[in-house]
Amino acid sequence: MKKRFSEEQIIGFLQQAEAGVAIKELCRQHGFSDASFYNWRAKFGGMSVPDAKRLKELEAENAKLNRLLAESILDAE
Repeated sequence: MKKRFSEEQIIGFLQQAEAGVAIKELCRQHGFSDASFYNWRAKFGGMSVPDAKRLKELEAENAKLNRLLAESILDAE
């Protein structure tokens, strides 16, 4: 699934909202919904760009480890 906005862009939107831009206006300008904004804020709130990149790396590593574990369990059976 291709994401429409990168983590850097999302963090930029969140920083604009923290700076005082109205959320409705921000959503309208950039073409995303209020729900998307609040989901992003829950996930990326208070992060900087390097933090978000590290989160993405950790999620990828976790997915890889989960696949390896599942394969090893299947091999054991």
